[in-house]
Amino acid sequence: MTLRIGNFSGFYGDRFDAPREMLTGGEVDVLTGDYLAELTMLILARDRLKDPSAGYARTFLRQLEETLGLAHERGVRIVTNAGGLNPAGLADAVRALAARLGVPVWVAHVEGDDLTARYPGALAAHAYLGGAGIAECLRAGADVVVTGRVTDAALVTGPAAAHFGWTATDHDRLAGAVVAGHVLECGTQATGGNYAFFRDSGGLRRPGFPLAELHADGSCVITKHPGTGGRVDVGTVTAQLLYETGGARYAGPDVTARLDTVRLSQDGPDRVRVEGVRGEAPPPTLKVGLNRLGGFRNEVVFVLTGLDIEAKADLVKEQMGEALAKSPPAGVRWELARTDRPDAGTEETASALLRLVVRDPSQEAVGRVLSGAAIELALASYPGFHVLAPPGKGSPYGVFEDVYVPQGDVDHVAVLHDGRRVTVDAPHDTAVLDDVPPPALPEPLPPGRARRAALGLVAGARSGDKGGNANVGVWVRSDDAWRWLAHALTVERFRELIPEARELPVTRHVLPRLRALNFLVEGILGEGVAAQARFDPQAKALGEWLRSRHLDIPEALL
Repeated sequence: MTLRIGNFSGFYGDRFDAPREMLTGGEVDVLTGDYLAELTMLILARDRLKDPSAGYARTFLRQLEETLGLAHERGVRIVTNAGGLNPAGLADAVRALAARLGVPVWVAHVEGDDLTARYPGALAAHAYLGGAGIAECLRAGADVVVTGRVTDAALVTGPAAAHFGWTATDHDRLAGAVVAGHVLECGTQATGGNYAFFRDSGGLRRPGFPLAELHADGSCVITKHPGTGGRVDVGTVTAQLLYETGGARYAGPDVTARLDTVRLSQDGPDRVRVEGVRGEAPPPTLKVGLNRLGGFRNEVVFVLTGLDIEAKADLVKEQMGEALAKSPPAGVRWELARTDRPDAGTEETASALLRLVVRDPSQEAVGRVLSGAAIELALASYPGFHVLAPPGKGSPYGVFEDVYVPQGDVDHVAVLHDGRRVTVDAPHDTAVLDDVPPPALPEPLPPGRARRAALGLVAGARSGDKGGNANVGVWVRSDDAWRWLAHALTVERFRELIPEARELPVTRHVLPRLRALNFLVEGILGEGVAAQARFDPQAKALGEWLRSRHLDIPEALL
């Protein structure tokens, strides 16, 4: 017995036509849509400030207007976290839409994640719920299930538990579903999107969305509809498995999945078999994501062209420093990007960018003060003075942090299609997370000739954010390359290659079955993506930067 679960959204703003593509492209039993991220919750919270009836992903309603009838005809159930901060409101809107379209569907929703009232000063505080509430809704016959903040994998564990009759203690089966859910959650990242070896991905212009053929024992095959673009192979699945994860234990409210037990194998063209996943009891606590306003920020980018770039930068820094000293913002940060080239053939390639970012609790301190100081230099600074755009009045920025509460402290409720409210009990079997002992490393390669070259010629990488931290997963595609990587890319070497990490805590996790290393870099993103503390605030390209760095690589691998 196989349950085919497909994904049609990896974020709020993903491909609008994806639901129709998934419904018409091949067989599927359940469609999931993941709309939420740390930054999305802040955006929805600000929407709710303006309109208390808002707080959900409105795009989902427009997508559903075009596809609800088709899904009903084909018996496809839809499970989505598009409810955001207002799952009850979205569920009501879906019912109204179904009535207007004349489509007889049952709509249910899950609530209890909203803990904002417990955290004064937070715009939004939401616990990451598991899939048990979703399963209750589906067992009661719901055709559409709307949730607020659940773990991304819960969109798969819920339907799987309902379909196969799993209980809370079926840890291995649930762990398999968590792994499947983690692969599906970011949509086309599993089918060649954002893939390090993208030139091998074939037809990447419009990759198809992924689906999992899930089995009763928790194993699955990751694939996509026939004829769609992109590629599904062990590499694309490995990359997504490493995305925004940490060590061997991948904890969630349903189960703790052991990523060091995952076995991947190619099962045919665009088919990867995932099996062997072991599960453990979930931790006794739930993660709660807190979003609050951190203050206001503003920026201006000075363009420095031609000769004497460093001296020009020093001059404008000194001039702006004097101007800002009259009413100094709480935070001032300069970054010089040497995008210029010598003897350049265009003015743009002869130019460097000097970026100034200011932050303060007061909008006035980052608005008129900055814009006045910058614009007044127009005729009184370095030769060729101009900016990419004049600074505005300053905009609010958010701060994300996570805290943890006991699972039993959260009122997890499934609100069924007929209005009945079913309380979802917290799991009785839990286990505090401990670090897994480091696995044995493979035998190193024998000594041989080496050449200075980019790491990315041998290894792939994928990176992402979790609050203020970033992870960088690095993997290779052969046993010999793994024998080299496991010994060559130490924490010390990682810090050498990524200078930003030299003074930060860095932890290396070894995953031999995936031929992978996963590095967790704490604090590199400051207070999270909404604070925009660095050039790449979500660390999306941190892995690609690492791949571009040079080190001594055995010639046999090149």
